[in-house]
Amino acid sequence: MDVIDELISSLSVELKRGTLVLLVLSQLHTKEYGYSLVQKLEEKKAPIEAGTLYPLLRRLEKQGLLISEWDTSESRPRKFYSLSENGKEVYKRLKKEWRVISNQMEILLKEDEDRVAD
Repeated sequence: MDVIDELISSLSVELKRGTLVLLVLSQLHTKEYGYSLVQKLEEKKAPIEAGTLYPLLRRLEKQGLLISEWDTSESRPRKFYSLSENGKEVYKRLKKEWRVISNQMEILLKEDEDRVAD
């Protein structure tokens, strides 16, 4: 891998890291346990490593954005997560902020494409 590829890889990770909270919150309107969330996101072409997801879930729960409950009805206990009331409000506001940022970026990138095309 050359220097440019390494730089792009590093910057791509930073871009994705900034969207992880919104990504995870968007999927927790219904109860999910960690592994099911990993699978769900992978199916939706938004993969996340388990080593990234589990600490994030614990942090979001500690911040009061998620609620969790253990299901011990099967042989392996599973901790299910869903949005708390605060989590729903934070998700709503982050989604709005994401749309503003996304729209701004689209305008700027379109201007750049138009400039290059001239």
